[in-house]
Amino acid sequence: MDMRGNDMKVLVLGGDGFCGWPTALHLSDIGHEVVIVDNLSRREIDLELEVDSLTPIRPIGERIRVWKEKSGKDISFVHLDLAEEYDRFAQLVVEQKPDAIVHFGEQRAAPYSMRSTIAKRYTIDNNVRGTHNVLAAIVASGMDIQLVHLGTMGVYGYGWSGSAPIPEGYLTVKVPTPDGDIEREILHPANPGSVYHLTKTLDQLLFAFYCANDQLRITDLHQGIVWGTQTPQTALDERLINRFDYDGDYGTVLNRFLMQAAIGHPLTVHGTGGQTRAFIHIRDTVRCIQIALENPPAAGEKPKVFNQVTETHRVKELAEMISGLTGVEVAYLPNPRREAAENDLNVSRDKFLALGLNPTKLSEGLLDEVRDIAQKYRDRADTTKIIARSVWRQGMETAPDLVK
Repeated sequence: MDMRGNDMKVLVLGGDGFCGWPTALHLSDIGHEVVIVDNLSRREIDLELEVDSLTPIRPIGERIRVWKEKSGKDISFVHLDLAEEYDRFAQLVVEQKPDAIVHFGEQRAAPYSMRSTIAKRYTIDNNVRGTHNVLAAIVASGMDIQLVHLGTMGVYGYGWSGSAPIPEGYLTVKVPTPDGDIEREILHPANPGSVYHLTKTLDQLLFAFYCANDQLRITDLHQGIVWGTQTPQTALDERLINRFDYDGDYGTVLNRFLMQAAIGHPLTVHGTGGQTRAFIHIRDTVRCIQIALENPPAAGEKPKVFNQVTETHRVKELAEMISGLTGVEVAYLPNPRREAAENDLNVSRDKFLALGLNPTKLSEGLLDEVRDIAQKYRDRADTTKIIARSVWRQGMETAPDLVK
């Protein structure tokens, strides 16, 4: 185990986003030199969708100035498009000489990726080209740069393995041969449920190739659905506050339920609600990134894969729990996704626990924090943006409007 000290230089790609911003602050707070690289596309998508974060997000320059004011620490920012500006990024890597790169720089929403042909093509172009450009730039630099990538539990699909535990990245299989069975370890079969998830499965193959061919050191974090908004760093000042997405394209399910409850809107469950999903609090997300940076794989080792989740719940059970706490009714709407009505999800997550992660659970009071934020900013909510409009194939029924 290669425990690294608190003197690393880290490029945080996508460091202005929902997971990237609190991660950048956390890494800066514990002593790393942080450079955010972002094309600010998530802010542009807000304009496209005509919906803002429920929490007011300040310009990136102001965010960084306030962090300096509150912490005394500097974070640099480079406005750059990973998919479109390879030469600039490759030069940046050579100039900055980072010890590690944390890669959040991908379009992250499954519903948005299925919204239209344009959104599908953008998600593939941005995510796959961007990831490959990062890998190519590391190789071209000739430097030993660790890469930590935020993937998704969605690469495994839902219900593929029934009640059997989903392993952390790899599956041991028996291959029949004329001389008897031989065992091989392979990447867990991919079963993406959207174009977004498809890009993450393609990332896995890129990582496997570059580790084997170029001796890169890569950690791929298969993360569950993130809930919560604040970390200790983003809570220092309202101008540092993290995103709170509630719309049908970008709002994660638990945050969306809490926001709906705060304004008295029915809790929108798509389908039966029998879908089981994996969850993690944003505070644990940033801690997991730190743990991954401190425990890199060896050069030439196959990509290290962690399942970055802390607990699993059925969607309808979450809705019923929040309905019981708040008195807001649950509304069952048509499911725009192509998926089973119900699924089990048993996830192996031993690696982070073994490395010291103390998981944050729903039972620990942070639901109140999220609810309080939703109530504080409830006047910023546009109720017409709550219902999911993206559908997985032409001809599927879209969700009806709800009247409060």
